[in-house]
Amino acid sequence: MKKVLNNINRVLKNISRGKDVDYLIKGLYAGIMIGIGCTAYLATSNVYIGALLLAVSLLVICMYGMSLFTAKVGYLLINRVEYIKELLLSLLGNFLGVSIVSSLVRKTSLVVYQEKALSISKSILNDSILSIFILSALCGFLIYIAINNYKKVSGEVGKYILIFLSVMIIVIAGLNHSIFDMYYFLLSNTLNTKALLYLFVMLVGNGLGSILIAAFYNKFYKN
Repeated sequence: MKKVLNNINRVLKNISRGKDVDYLIKGLYAGIMIGIGCTAYLATSNVYIGALLLAVSLLVICMYGMSLFTAKVGYLLINRVEYIKELLLSLLGNFLGVSIVSSLVRKTSLVVYQEKALSISKSILNDSILSIFILSALCGFLIYIAINNYKKVSGEVGKYILIFLSVMIIVIAGLNHSIFDMYYFLLSNTLNTKALLYLFVMLVGNGLGSILIAAFYNKFYKN
């Protein structure tokens, strides 16, 4: 963990001002929202209510224009190569955001939810790499649909419903969202070498799922 933080510190020193900082800050706030949403999910024993509460964080991210890696990666195909830097800075911001929330939660009475985060983390780490990859790709599929629908649909109800339904499917079906699971690893203090490998697989899976459905949208549906 110390080595990871040292690497992040080096990256931060090399970040230029202007848009790069904006991407990082927007990513940071998105990570904070995910951390809050995941904490709310841990706080309830009802998976359906928990999924709804977690979906609020994604809705706020969309409404406030924050930068969540999984919400942006599907647009890689229609952007220039510079977009990769935006994605990576957003991801770094996401990590910093969930790190901040997990650190704060451990200093409060909400630390009691650390046990549930540990249970989730153990369940993930006991799964196979292939399973994690497939579940992550399916998650990326749904996240792109939810985000793209929010951007393209004019009606307010239509924008919101698909975000809530998508997150509910992700949570209830047990799909892997890299930033959600990043928070659980951090809160439960299980962000070890194996967890980092699994997070990498999730990021690739989330990205591939998003890009595949984005390619379909751009080819057959986009006007």
